[in-house]
Amino acid sequence: MKLLASLTSPYARKVRVVMAEKKLDYELILEDVWADDSDIMKYNPLGKIPCLIMDDQGSLFDSRVIVEYLDTLSPVGRLIPQAGRDRAAVKCWEAIADGVLDAAVAIVIEENRRPQELRHQPWIDRQHGKIAAALQSMNSSLGEQAFCMGTTFSLADIAVGCALGYLDLRFPTMAWRTQYGNLQRLDEKLQTRPSFASTLPAL
Repeated sequence: MKLLASLTSPYARKVRVVMAEKKLDYELILEDVWADDSDIMKYNPLGKIPCLIMDDQGSLFDSRVIVEYLDTLSPVGRLIPQAGRDRAAVKCWEAIADGVLDAAVAIVIEENRRPQELRHQPWIDRQHGKIAAALQSMNSSLGEQAFCMGTTFSLADIAVGCALGYLDLRFPTMAWRTQYGNLQRLDEKLQTRPSFASTLPAL
């Protein structure tokens, strides 16, 4: 398999962490979707990464779709429950973590890709509000549990960890650790895992 990705994309990092946890072999191909000569449209008509090119040359895109597929490739270390309420709960954790990323990426694009005279500060503030509300909700839901789903490491933890890592990367002055102690504790635990340490984003 080949993964079209960038080293700073939090969505791609989620896929890379899952691949590491599942011990899956793949080739990482770095792709700049903003470049004029980008090949991403050949594989994903939406022009987004990550994009997984499978052995038969078929492609999968959207990180949520990709990680769900990857989890079926090996029964070892299942990251998503197969059915029932627990499965829905894991996917809800992933959804709120991805929502943090959606808001954060929107801010980054607004502040770095849009001409300054066209930037809309109230819209940027609204995205920051979404991030703060989501962090508060995740911190409260996590409570004193070892992991998002209790005692079991899952995709929920991967999604949350990647969201927190992206905030550190793009918003280094956002002191989320001082406000959300439960998330800080989880983050410290996740950083000890090889899958997270080996995919740490850097500008």
